[in-house]
Amino acid sequence: MTQDFFDPLIGPGWKGFPQHSGALRRSAIAAMGWNLLRGELPLPLAVIRADALAGNLRWMQRFAGEHGVDLAPHGKTSMSPQLFARQLQAGAWGMTFANVTQAWIGAHAGVRKLLIANQVFAAADLDALRTLRGDFPDARLQFLVDSPAQLELIEAWFSARAGVPPFEVLLELGLAGGRTGCREPAQAMALARRLHASAAVRLVGVECYEGLWASGDEARDRALVDGLLGSAVRLASQCDAEGLFECDEVLVSAGGSSVFDLVAPWLTPRLSKPVRGLLRSGCYVTHDHGGYKRLMNAMNARLPCAHGLQGALEVWTQVQSCPEPGLAILNAGKRDLSYDQEMPHPLRWQRHGEDGAGAAPADWTIAALNDQHAYLRWPIGAAAGPRVGDRVGLGISHPCTTFDKWRWMALVDARYEVVDAIVTYF
Repeated sequence: MTQDFFDPLIGPGWKGFPQHSGALRRSAIAAMGWNLLRGELPLPLAVIRADALAGNLRWMQRFAGEHGVDLAPHGKTSMSPQLFARQLQAGAWGMTFANVTQAWIGAHAGVRKLLIANQVFAAADLDALRTLRGDFPDARLQFLVDSPAQLELIEAWFSARAGVPPFEVLLELGLAGGRTGCREPAQAMALARRLHASAAVRLVGVECYEGLWASGDEARDRALVDGLLGSAVRLASQCDAEGLFECDEVLVSAGGSSVFDLVAPWLTPRLSKPVRGLLRSGCYVTHDHGGYKRLMNAMNARLPCAHGLQGALEVWTQVQSCPEPGLAILNAGKRDLSYDQEMPHPLRWQRHGEDGAGAAPADWTIAALNDQHAYLRWPIGAAAGPRVGDRVGLGISHPCTTFDKWRWMALVDARYEVVDAIVTYF
């Protein structure tokens, strides 16, 4: 790819970039010496704390190694070539993507092991995968299959194109009332035999996903994981016993970012072929200050020592109005940060004219969001409240839906000096 893909020009018109500055290559931004707390960047601005990011990468890779599994982090979290590179450099086996377009971005960003954790069947997508395999012959790519109807569409596409090698696929097992995946073991085994008999695909593993249904209640979460992953292991064992896998190494994959400690022990069942367990957690890269933080705190009781993940992603805002007692309006909203799971959390506060930032009072809350405004409330009569011009740093819940609102983000050190930058492709 061209320099514009890996190291694009970032300039005026990009949210959070100084409009008085000329355009810069992403890699040149650190040399500018900008500091968020000195007011050298327009707000709102999404930033990633570099020390927390590095710690998250180390901790999660160590966790995977200690549990005998590999990481294939979900790239949809950030869709950032720079973060993909850091995850791979830390030791990730490959990356997971939600669709063919994301996999295309990943391949062009240097990812050579790509798992599309979704069903692929449309002719346009299969054509794109064919092109992708031709452009990157050293890449390995898989996607999921969960129905005979999907397989029939793949076979129809395949039969019209001579000389195309078969696609590697994983058989997906799902939950009743859940998302995709075969619901019954008998249904899954019947499909596995169909996949084995098909010239269009090669069955190389099994897959499931538990993340959306984790609650933080240990008994419920154990029952969820043991039921779903136990079924997946039995499915893999029966496929192995019938010789349905067409590979040297069977892939067994699961894992969101919620209860991966319960998932990991299930991913390496004993089969006649070598097994590679793939944990697909993605949000660990920046973690968060809300839902995943609470789930990880619940996980601490099950870990030999406390987890090392830290919230690295913040969105900094400015107080633009204090129209009534106990209310400040911030200049960021739904277009700038996550709100699908819960409201953002006030983390840090810098008084206008002061050099540093401290912790925001514990009784500050974000009560509501508009498109580009946040309603910061605190108890009327409290000793301290923000004033117009103050800066407030917000933590978020669910990083995925903050990343997709920014074309670039600054990486900052503990003093909020800009030390690097990333770009995203959504």
